[in-house]
Amino acid sequence: MTLTPTEHVLLARVARHYYLEDRSKSDIADELGISRFRVARLLDTARREGVVSIRIESPTGYDTELSMRLQQMFGLAHAVVVTAEDDEPDTLRALLGRVTAEVLHGVVTRDDVLGLAWARSLRGIAHEGAKPLAPCPVVQLTGALSGPDGSDVLDLVRRVAKASNGVPHVFYAPLVAPDAASARSLRRQPEVMRAAALAEQVTVAVVGVGAWEPELSTIYDMVDPVARRRTGELGAIGEISGALIDRDGNALEAPLTRRIIGVTGDQLRHVDTVISVAYGPAKAPALLAALRGGLVNGVVTHAGLARALLDVAAEAGLDEAGVRSGRVR
Repeated sequence: MTLTPTEHVLLARVARHYYLEDRSKSDIADELGISRFRVARLLDTARREGVVSIRIESPTGYDTELSMRLQQMFGLAHAVVVTAEDDEPDTLRALLGRVTAEVLHGVVTRDDVLGLAWARSLRGIAHEGAKPLAPCPVVQLTGALSGPDGSDVLDLVRRVAKASNGVPHVFYAPLVAPDAASARSLRRQPEVMRAAALAEQVTVAVVGVGAWEPELSTIYDMVDPVARRRTGELGAIGEISGALIDRDGNALEAPLTRRIIGVTGDQLRHVDTVISVAYGPAKAPALLAALRGGLVNGVVTHAGLARALLDVAAEAGLDEAGVRSGRVR
């Protein structure tokens, strides 16, 4: 479109009033003695002719474009992708834990029951300076594994509850028992039974994601070679804070399953909001399986894993509708 100098000036004047001075179309029309509809057409022309350009910048530390792509592809209520200059696991774990705390601050209400599973990536949720959550019960969803700093899921549950004036519900048991008989005995302990009953009432849960490969799952690394091999042969692609899953996100029944003390895949599917915290591009197939199987409907991750997740979804031939259908069964 060829514009006269007068039209260029008019476009610029209308655009300045509207975009920079935040004036209404009606006010602009009154001042310039033209109709409101002409103002609207002039604004459209200003965009089309490049007089006005709009650029959306991501806040520092976040990749909003990738976040929106994950939301759209997987139908997620919560998807936050962070940018990280350092991809070292310890750095990512601390960063993702802090961001997850911010997400929970905006999600959890006093009417919720918050469940926290064991995962190294969750330790940073209760970092110093974190905003307190709405006071609500905080439930331990899995047995414990201690981190290098001595922290474990019991410590995490207690700190989150204390900071929010909520009530912690913890139990003393390992995440993986030596054998199925020991696990059965542990599950009969009163505090474990109370926590298991409360787990059925959880409305918001936070879990970690592990791939069934060396150094990509603490559970994989801690169990004996026979259990690793047998679980892999039965189709395990990953674990969601101890809940073993196959490539389609189905709960996997394996001898190792009977040794794990914690929330199951079937239980996670009935929780309103399940936020997964994951790092490392190699975990993309496991995270995709969790999404397809409806175990999680929220993701906090970093750009490297987000891109890998979109890539493996494309390689699997999944479009938006196909992936989104997996959450509700």
